[in-house]
Amino acid sequence: MKLWSDEKQGRTFLPGRNAPELAEQAALICSLFRRDDEEECFAEEPVTCYNCRYRRWTADSFTCMRSDMT
Repeated sequence: MKLWSDEKQGRTFLPGRNAPELAEQAALICSLFRRDDEEECFAEEPVTCYNCRYRRWTADSFTCMRSDMT
């Protein structure tokens, strides 16, 4: 399953807001994951894209804004 769609301004997480297991798996293999401030965290899991400081919410999902797109 493809998780990301490369866009001009970051990468969109294709599974969306309701895929906590996939967001956690993606964050666990991301070398640039950085946990956001506590009040900005969305999920209970400590390491998940939903809680990453590089995550910017969209209507249906989020975009990863990290500078390294590899």
